Amino acid sequence: MDVEKKVELPLHDKRKRKRRRCICLSIIMAAILLVALTILILALTVFKPKKPITTVISVAVKDLDATVNLLPPRVSLNVTLDLDITIKNPNKVGVKFLNSSATLLYKGQVVGDVPIPPGEIGSDDTQQLNLMLTLFADRLLANVDVYADVIRGKLPVSTYTRISGKARILNLFNIRIVSVSSCDLNISVSNRRISNQTCH
Repeated sequence: MDVEKKVELPLHDKRKRKRRRCICLSIIMAAILLVALTILILALTVFKPKKPITTVISVAVKDLDATVNLLPPRVSLNVTLDLDITIKNPNKVGVKFLNSSATLLYKGQVVGDVPIPPGEIGSDDTQQLNLMLTLFADRLLANVDVYADVIRGKLPVSTYTRISGKARILNLFNIRIVSVSSCDLNISVSNRRISNQTCH
């Protein structure tokens, strides 16, 4: 009857193998740490996300119809503004924007809004958008100041644009980014022009 004998390696060979495994494992761990450190440094320096810069280029009155009834005191008002904005992406990666909107406000009250369609801006790129903001007359019915402003001939309104999106860093991390801009302006009812425009 043959019995296989288990060959015992000398103690010296066991130590050599164990030492080789430790060296191999150390090299692999060092490589993983080096790659992780490189990614972290790049993410905190070159690829550090910056907010897109939203700039209002122009705001113009596209349409304005205003009628005033003295008895009973009532104002019928329809306003459409043509809003041109640019979005500059200062990042080294592209930015996808979604769930964005432009809003028209009258003395802090939202009286019109328009969604900004989703899109993508490449790295260090600029995109121009043309938006039509329409004032919803029914939202002004409860506001008594609009009657006096229309009779005075100047309608003070503000535009507020909010762009939200995300940047994907090194195909590993999604970073949320939000950019806002606003303009305060007066709409001249008589000549249908914009005056005293201040944008931030």
